[in-house]
Amino acid sequence: QVQLVESGGGLVQAGGSLRLSCAASGRTFSSYVMGWFRQTPGKEREFVARISGSGGLKYYADSVKGRFTISRDNAKNTVYLQMNSLKPDDTAVYYCAARSGLSSEYPYWGQGTQVTVSS
Repeated sequence: QVQLVESGGGLVQAGGSLRLSCAASGRTFSSYVMGWFRQTPGKEREFVARISGSGGLKYYADSVKGRFTISRDNAKNTVYLQMNSLKPDDTAVYYCAARSGLSSEYPYWGQGTQVTVSS
């Protein structure tokens, strides 16, 4: 079992930055692929970014490429999402998630953190 707790959300003006953190429980954090997703009311949850267990492989949605950076600190059991040049369209609840490297499904999810970007 992995428990995930996000933090770092808030209200920011367009063009600003925020850094989200996701702290994970457990002693096998480095074995998990970690992902960030986001969801707005009435829409399906969408993929934002993911990072391999070692941190060497990173993937981004086209909508955030060049603006967001995912990273992880396995010594701290934490994954981060640095969000720069924020746009009102980035407003959403952001979730972190964990899965094993052998699966495409994410069985572990955090509770989410709200990010609101004002214009």
